[in-house]
Amino acid sequence: MTTPDFAAAEQFLAASARVLERRRHEHLFHGGGAEPVRAAVTAYRNADGGFGHALEPDGRCPGSQSLATDFALHTLLDAGAWDGAVALAACDWLARTAPAEGGTVFVTPAIAGWPHAPWWDPADQSASLTCTALLAGTMHAGRVSHPWLDGATALVWSRIDALRKPSPYDMRALLWFLEQVPDTGRAERALDRVCPLIFEHGLVALDPQTPGEVHFPLDFAPLPTSPARRFFDQPVIDAQLDHLAASQLADGGWTFNWPAWSPAAEREWRGHMTVEALRVLRANGRC
Repeated sequence: MTTPDFAAAEQFLAASARVLERRRHEHLFHGGGAEPVRAAVTAYRNADGGFGHALEPDGRCPGSQSLATDFALHTLLDAGAWDGAVALAACDWLARTAPAEGGTVFVTPAIAGWPHAPWWDPADQSASLTCTALLAGTMHAGRVSHPWLDGATALVWSRIDALRKPSPYDMRALLWFLEQVPDTGRAERALDRVCPLIFEHGLVALDPQTPGEVHFPLDFAPLPTSPARRFFDQPVIDAQLDHLAASQLADGGWTFNWPAWSPAAEREWRGHMTVEALRVLRANGRC
């Protein structure tokens, strides 16, 4: 059984990661408090209630973005630093900037003129299934009550009912939504219907050595408690965990398999991926 080198990972984070990832690491692995994580996240918050400032490394504008806002709230949730007032203010921002059908767009026009990954295209201002499902799931996990969330939840359910060929990112967001939405009976029925689409449409690479920008079982079911875990055989999960542990690079960190379009974004993503790798490995009994 392959295990990670924790000391090397800590050295990598100290040398290369943002304060946010270093604070998360302290909280997760050294008993650090939640307040430093909250303070690090709050530094990316805007007066409008959303989050920006390259918190999600692929969008490097100061203005609020959906993915940055979910990144912030999900981090607070994971750290036990949830702040209901911050979440409600984010819902207010989401409501003010929502497209006509509700939910949220993938990229707001605030990105114009600022460096961003080429796939952060603001041309489409319709509701994004990925971003709406992510944020709705996170808000449900935080037990938020807000009109934006009511509309976003209804929108996601309608998209699930019509789902035929999702993208891998859509599916990952939907799994998070289905894990957190309060209607557990409906969520279980939806899970049984949509999870087979992962295999029918080749959204997952079962061979951990598969190169390129692909999605692995641990992307869909990272934790033993993940609802989609039952759709993967244990030997498949074990092989994925072995590969994840063995993917630690010589500098002590982990990396990602999508294009590195910016040196700053690459460095920041690697810090995030390193903390996530350690978190997933520990949750699965590998460290």
